[in-house]
Amino acid sequence: MHPMLNIAVKAARRAGKIINQASLNLERMNSNTKFKQNYLVEINVAAEKIILETLQASYPNHAFWGEEINYQGPKKAEFQWIIDSLDNTTNFIYGLPVYAISIALTKNRQTLQSVIYDPSRNELFTAGKGNGTFLNNRRIRVSGRSYFNESLLGTNHSNIINYSSLCSMQQNKMNPECPYIRCLGSVVLNLAYVACGRLDGFFCQGLKSWNLNAGSLIVQEAGGLISDFSGNQTWMKSGNILAATPKILNNMIRLIENSHHVSQKNVEKSTKN
Repeated sequence: MHPMLNIAVKAARRAGKIINQASLNLERMNSNTKFKQNYLVEINVAAEKIILETLQASYPNHAFWGEEINYQGPKKAEFQWIIDSLDNTTNFIYGLPVYAISIALTKNRQTLQSVIYDPSRNELFTAGKGNGTFLNNRRIRVSGRSYFNESLLGTNHSNIINYSSLCSMQQNKMNPECPYIRCLGSVVLNLAYVACGRLDGFFCQGLKSWNLNAGSLIVQEAGGLISDFSGNQTWMKSGNILAATPKILNNMIRLIENSHHVSQKNVEKSTKN
């Protein structure tokens, strides 16, 4: 394992211990929303702090930033660490064990090393550019599923404007090719699950780079493909992403485009009325 990846794994595992310990105290909380939010901030800060301390101890000249972290380090640093100390906080605070830590190392905006760590299951997904993707040190690949109507896709409700249209197409069997769709909540775990074949694809829009850097490399090094909703490579800039096995991606692009056209027609009708 690459030395930089080793340090990232160490940082993720240390943060995971904090998160696991904090998860044991969830049942003691009452329904007070303010109390829950304060507790969540406390956990995020503690996890973020241990990640930063671990990475900075080995690489003090690198830069660091992410969802909870303002940019730290030299301006225009060649190496940057993108960190999400807890993705998905809502799942965590409700005791739903579908959340993860995400750490990615980039050089001149190209992701070189990635870690996604699920502390509740002790599942560690790692990838190095050109070196493949691993789950707990075992090489993994995307699924070999060939038929779109048998595939299982992941998404996030809050990030998909056209999600209701997709669900309607599925439930009413308007599109016989529409696959099963699940919303797990954690973007980075959705991408990790595509990499290990638990999902055949994932689609979402409006994401940030800390959602995408680690997971995108993990998918690609496992043999998966990533594009935007039109099949192009603007997904990091737009935040609109499709990640899937090679045989499923084209069908996903078609599904998204069909859904977009349906939504546009509905908007036009409502405007005329």
